[in-house]
Amino acid sequence: MTAVEVDCGICGHHAIAEVARESKTHIRVSVQTDCEMLSSAVEQVDGADWREALSPRNPNSVHAVMFQVIKHAGCPVPTAVAKAIEVEVGVALPRDVSICFQPRRE
Repeated sequence: MTAVEVDCGICGHHAIAEVARESKTHIRVSVQTDCEMLSSAVEQVDGADWREALSPRNPNSVHAVMFQVIKHAGCPVPTAVAKAIEVEVGVALPRDVSICFQPRRE
């Protein structure tokens, strides 16, 4: 199982997403969060074929499916779930990512 922890940002939500490989082609996805949209979105991805989930142009991709439910375009959780899937199925190594705002230059 691969788990990722996400501080969602200004919305104040927090999420821990867990991905487990169920078979050669399918994954299980769960999330611990207080955000109802995230909980509903992850339900749509649970049990997916990981190859479709990671295909950016596929209508069944993690981002396409989750953003049908999530209303905030900047939500980092779909990307976190995709990264966890990549690690769990062995197509990427685990490494933390971050988004940091830089001070304005005037």
